Amino acid sequence: METKNQAFFRTFNEAFVKGDIEKILASVTDDIVWRMVGSDTINGIEALTQALMGMDNDSDFELEIEHMITHGKEAAVNGMIHSTNSDGEQKHYSFCDIYRLNKHKDGKIKEIISYVLEVH
Repeated sequence: METKNQAFFRTFNEAFVKGDIEKILASVTDDIVWRMVGSDTINGIEALTQALMGMDNDSDFELEIEHMITHGKEAAVNGMIHSTNSDGEQKHYSFCDIYRLNKHKDGKIKEIISYVLEVH
């Protein structure tokens, strides 16, 4: 049976693959920091909003969560994301996201560290 935190992180990850920007923004603090290892760091909800609006909306995404570990105000989720663009081209990505929740009781995400690798 899923815990409350596991359900929260599953829903959050599903919002990403569905492009549900409203759900994503409602789940993070205003001072969110999202560090994509080897790429960019996004600081603040306004920068996150801009990044989300610029995401690939031309592809269909499928999420496959392999592991989810939650403990107190921290969590780690890893799995695969499969994408298919309008031309039928498929890509596969292995990911691991590490989350830190806000210390206050609102339970929003304050920090994300993402590791993403394309799998051939």
